[in-house]
Amino acid sequence: MSEQPVHALNVGGHEQTGPTRALASFVARLRYEDIPPEVITKTKACMLDAVGCMLFGSTLPWVRIATDVALEQGGHPQATIIGTPHRTSVIQAALVNGTAGHAFELDDAHTGASMHAGSVNVSIVLALGEWLENVSGRDVLTALVAGYESGLRVGMAGAGNVFKRGFHSAAVCGVFAGAATAARLLSLDEERTQHAFGVAGSLAGGLMAAQEGAMVKRLHAGQAARNGVYGALLARRGFTGITNVLEAPFGGFFSAMTAHNEPSALTSELGSRWETLAVGFKPYATAGAIHASLMLLDTIMRDHNLAAGDIERIEVECTTYCKGHVGWPYAPQGVASAQMNMYYALSVMALDRAAMIEQFREQRLNDPLILEFMRRIHIGVDRSFDDLGNPGRYATRLRVMTRTGTRHERETLHRPGSPNAPLSADRLREKFKILALYALEDSAVSELAAQIDELDRRDTLQSFIRLLCCNQKMEGNRGKKIS
Repeated sequence: MSEQPVHALNVGGHEQTGPTRALASFVARLRYEDIPPEVITKTKACMLDAVGCMLFGSTLPWVRIATDVALEQGGHPQATIIGTPHRTSVIQAALVNGTAGHAFELDDAHTGASMHAGSVNVSIVLALGEWLENVSGRDVLTALVAGYESGLRVGMAGAGNVFKRGFHSAAVCGVFAGAATAARLLSLDEERTQHAFGVAGSLAGGLMAAQEGAMVKRLHAGQAARNGVYGALLARRGFTGITNVLEAPFGGFFSAMTAHNEPSALTSELGSRWETLAVGFKPYATAGAIHASLMLLDTIMRDHNLAAGDIERIEVECTTYCKGHVGWPYAPQGVASAQMNMYYALSVMALDRAAMIEQFREQRLNDPLILEFMRRIHIGVDRSFDDLGNPGRYATRLRVMTRTGTRHERETLHRPGSPNAPLSADRLREKFKILALYALEDSAVSELAAQIDELDRRDTLQSFIRLLCCNQKMEGNRGKKIS
């Protein structure tokens, strides 16, 4: 593949020394040997979780629509659309597979960054790894770490304030995770990586109003993956981007996206403090802002042997962030809307004792039993939780009053699945198996998990990719999925 020389940078400007350049340098210089063993182990867990989410996501109608459009538009058969026998261009595969990863609110999350980086990063390494062919497992792990560390730091620098502007930080900050992952896998130097950031950042977008009933929220991770890999592929050939895209005082990422940001988060202890270790995994198929309340209600009902009929009233006290994000009045507007709504999620937890796949089927969204139970739920704000800042935005207190007059109360500062309250390795593997079995046979699911465990000893991704293709089980199951 021919490449044009990268355009010269403005050597006299701050582009050579600012945080955009620092992140680009980190990505370009990162080697597998630089990464601590515990970060490698965590990155494998991130990949396992993302692949499971993608496999389940591939069965859902909004992902099938994205797949149909990709196939209709065509493209060189470079990379597999997960869960299908089809191949398309790297860019389109990243778009569809990233969408599949974020298709059901089950993908990984970093509290400080408010990001779902796994859907973005893993969709890119799978697409590029298949196309480039000679990519090793160590290359993949290194690229994933580059993407997590870079993208999460962008998220941490502005996540809470990006959200306040009405942007989906996973989408707009996710482009930097995607660009870093792609740049590292393509072995771009510092300059080209900087341009990859500059292109991808200029394309960043994603509006949070999508949470109130639109399929398009699912597309946000896919869009970030597409823009990230597209930026890297363009930079590889010499295409230039905004070289100070993060810090530019007018029209730069932070000046445009936030009223306030924390620039020190971008480079502080970069390469010695690993934000990948702070990635958490979701035990429930809802927005992360609901998870703490779900865990508290589940615990109270289990510990006191309560059924839904025993409950007179539920009171939730949370942060202003959570109340605004997920505490709005529920109206049946689609699966995404239910998954982003605390009233709905707490109701199905009380009634079904679960908040996973079955609870968010289309036919449940207007269930009179669920709508009636919501009247018992009252959500307010505890300003002292707000004082904890962005890292503590999931702090929650929950009270249950029973029909017999008893009262039970619990609180937590952390959502379940976060590093402060982690899922066990066994529970994470079980989640992967549950999700992947919607698309693949048990033998393929077991082999995928085994190959991820030994990823750093594999020379290529080709046998792994073959396991991700559609089989008869998935085709037969399509009618049973969420609709």
